[in-house]
Amino acid sequence: MDASLSMAPVNIFRQGADEEKAETARLSSFIGAIAIGDLVKSTLGPKGMRLENANILIANTGMDTDKIKIFGSRVRVDSTAKVAEIELAEKEKMKEKVDRILKHGINCFINRQLIYNYPEQLFAQAGVMAIEHADFAGVERLALVTGGEITSTFDHPELVKLGHCKLIEEVMIGEDLLIHFSGVDMGEACTIVLRGATQQILDEAERSLHDALCVLSQTVKEPRTVYGGGCSEMLMAKVVTDLANRTPGKESVAMESFAKALRMLPTIIADNAGYDSADLVAQLRAAHQENKTTYGLNMSDGTVGNMTELGITESFQVKRQVLLSASEAAEMILRVDNIIKAAPRKRVPDHHPC
Repeated sequence: MDASLSMAPVNIFRQGADEEKAETARLSSFIGAIAIGDLVKSTLGPKGMRLENANILIANTGMDTDKIKIFGSRVRVDSTAKVAEIELAEKEKMKEKVDRILKHGINCFINRQLIYNYPEQLFAQAGVMAIEHADFAGVERLALVTGGEITSTFDHPELVKLGHCKLIEEVMIGEDLLIHFSGVDMGEACTIVLRGATQQILDEAERSLHDALCVLSQTVKEPRTVYGGGCSEMLMAKVVTDLANRTPGKESVAMESFAKALRMLPTIIADNAGYDSADLVAQLRAAHQENKTTYGLNMSDGTVGNMTELGITESFQVKRQVLLSASEAAEMILRVDNIIKAAPRKRVPDHHPC
């Protein structure tokens, strides 16, 4: 799917799908093509499993009143014929509601709530695809990306904004049946499907994707970037070390420790990539001493390289927040002078039971 990523990850699978199979596909972002999980029941009508050039009415309304709810009603009648008359009145009321919906000129109706058999049958006879019981977050996002609005009343079709997409079809991902919306008005919409052998791999992939999307959203808000690959940390460590060398007293010890902590980040990068971190960090530190201030770690080749040429950058906002959070955590730990442990209270028999 050629589309940019959504900023808001969301899961819209049917309930319990995550626990059923370790190889379950998971939706981490709902949106150029959108897929709705089969917690949704669909009546695709005479057009089959595929609908092109869809005009979509997205609603949150009750479509389950074509039958009397005996346990929720108190009706006194003197014959079963009267009950049949009440049921017929309910059906006529539902038919009028469906007729009002059909006046919107739609060929797809998506409802947040249930759609009972009778209105479902009426939609099928009119050639309208009916999708029921879509979860609320999914309906809101679907309305956003298709350009429509969620509607509860249908008396004024001219005031209702319909959603549009080029194709609606059912697709199979793994063992899950999804309803796929493609060619939506909001072209940047897409659904990202993650596959993995175990639940732990899926969880880790989802967290990584979420982190990447959060960094992207922060970069959109704050477009400034810094060089990655440990370049920024080595620059800061060099400046802090130079200042510590000129600072008398015990403060210089704390400053040197801060510089050492900064140099640990490129060390961790090299360790995670499986390279000799001691050798690479020493090379990087020597490069910065030679005023090669744009040099960082090239983990593709396991060498020290120019971050400008390699195009490796990081978000300034994220880097700034990492430094602030780490400094605040270290300061909080240093403020704890003593750990106070209270002795457990002795249990004594209760001489005054309730």
